[in-house]
Amino acid sequence: MYIYLHSLFVGLLILSNILGVKLISVGNFILPAAVIAYVVTYLITDVIGEVYGKDAARKTVQAGFLTQVIGLVFIYLAIELPAAPIFANQEAFATILGGSFRVMLASLLAYLVSQNVDVIIFHRLKEKHGEKKLWLRNNLSTMLSQLLDTTIFIAIAFAGTVPTPVLISMIVTQYVVKFMIAIIDTPIAYLLVKLAKKEKVNGQQLGQA
Repeated sequence: MYIYLHSLFVGLLILSNILGVKLISVGNFILPAAVIAYVVTYLITDVIGEVYGKDAARKTVQAGFLTQVIGLVFIYLAIELPAAPIFANQEAFATILGGSFRVMLASLLAYLVSQNVDVIIFHRLKEKHGEKKLWLRNNLSTMLSQLLDTTIFIAIAFAGTVPTPVLISMIVTQYVVKFMIAIIDTPIAYLLVKLAKKEKVNGQQLGQA
């Protein structure tokens, strides 16, 4: 199951960088369209860390960073390569994907800080509580790391493009949404951990047979 969690993490990360170019309105609130997809990546690293250990979680975070950098390179190449005469959407293509460069840079910096903080907090709490209180380390590590992530990401990605009051509102609103998602996804964390541990035990038993 580790490979599926790892792949899902990397896929959602790249998807978040692309979706983050668009701002959406939820009532009176303004949010990047990537908010839900991105916060799920923290759930995945928590599950990986819980079942497979701190080193596995760190490797997943490192793989995500490397994939984002490679993604930036390929997006740049796709934009710069000459468009075929029959392709009439080059300008729109460059506008949408080119706009993701700043978003990806913001995401990379926020990612490096917040994901590593998430892993550190999660495993310090696990060292203290053992197998108990998964809900506490899942929520606390995500909530604290997301506060850093949100502030860094919004400030770098959108400073100068929207008025300061809107920027502050985006930070507060996005964090509140991430906070709520972190609470809601707690049962999912327990389910994924249970499934992953069961699969891990079955795999060990087959290896010993």
